[in-house]
Amino acid sequence: MGRGRKLRRTLARGGAGPAQRLNETLGAWEGVRITPMFGRWGYFVGETLFACFPLREKERDLWLRLSPADQTRALGDARIRPHRRFARRGWIEFDVEAPDDIGRALYWLRRAHATATRSVHTNEDREA
Repeated sequence: MGRGRKLRRTLARGGAGPAQRLNETLGAWEGVRITPMFGRWGYFVGETLFACFPLREKERDLWLRLSPADQTRALGDARIRPHRRFARRGWIEFDVEAPDDIGRALYWLRRAHATATRSVHTNEDREA
């Protein structure tokens, strides 16, 4: 089976491994849109990207955009590191290696989702 066919099947199923579990959970959250982009699953609230997770099952680095206070708190955990390019914009990286990591990932995803939701509502208020 060719690489393209396998990727299309993974996309049709909504991911594989940890990505599938994250997609199923986040897909149930209000206002969340999940779309593949540049080799990653992109998690959006409105037009605001708040997280990304790799499409490929062997890659496990979850990227999250947090508020400055949440970013500081998250970086206190040895397993979380600043994003290699976008740390100044509030992005962090967290490797989802084991099933236990899903719970911690969901905690920070909720924080990133809350930040993105506040941002969307603030922008809507400015436009009104």
